[in-house]
Amino acid sequence: MKDCRIGVVGAGGRMGRLLLRLAATTPGFRLVAGSERKGSPDLGKDLGTLAGIEPVGLALGDDAKKVFSAADAVLDFTAPEASLAHAKIAASTGTAHIIGTTGIDEAGRKVLADAAKKAAIVFAPNMSLGVNLLAELVAQVARSLDPSWDIEIVEMHHHHKVDAPSGTALLFGRAAAAGRGIDLEKSAERGRDGITGARKKGSIGFSALRGGDVVGEHTVIFAGQGERIELAHKATSREIFARGAFAAARWAAGRKPGLYSMKDVLGL
Repeated sequence: MKDCRIGVVGAGGRMGRLLLRLAATTPGFRLVAGSERKGSPDLGKDLGTLAGIEPVGLALGDDAKKVFSAADAVLDFTAPEASLAHAKIAASTGTAHIIGTTGIDEAGRKVLADAAKKAAIVFAPNMSLGVNLLAELVAQVARSLDPSWDIEIVEMHHHHKVDAPSGTALLFGRAAAAGRGIDLEKSAERGRDGITGARKKGSIGFSALRGGDVVGEHTVIFAGQGERIELAHKATSREIFARGAFAAARWAAGRKPGLYSMKDVLGL
């Protein structure tokens, strides 16, 4: 099997540098291009140097379209606005686009769906195997328990994270809502402060904690009368997200256009 050619957008960020390193050192993949925003102080640097390895003879540029044109699949852990712009580029080049960006809202998802008419796009706020398996369990438990069980989702991340609740927390929320056959947007309770009154029956609550260097911790709590079920996932390394992204890249490269998730990649 030939190597899968990998491009990385947002290559100067923490996740971007990790993706560069893995693309350059993982058997079966070949790093071919990387880009950053215009004005980045890293422009022109060798991608290998950015990744903390030996130079690879490829310079960091600011033209994302060149990355998409050179690659079989482009990995994107940037920001919502950038990822949506990149999706439009993917549609124009037909390149597989792997998006691990969090914070993309429903309007953004519609943009992705439109771009996916012309390119294979894998969109997953969390690409770890464990998280996606846990989401399936959350849906199953929610389906099995009656609505008298309260559902609360607690997440914690490092103090640099800018969006809340996390994309993974929302993934679990959607799984719980799907299990119950309800609309998450109508049942979500995202903030409590002051005299809020009793908990609304059937709601799905979210709590977001920020601090230190926590990679990501999520707990889905099903609280009943006299007992409680807790399903949890703790990430200790960002490599779990990167490994999932590479699995998605291998799966999506050359695939017909469509908007896919990690459930599709993992065959869940």
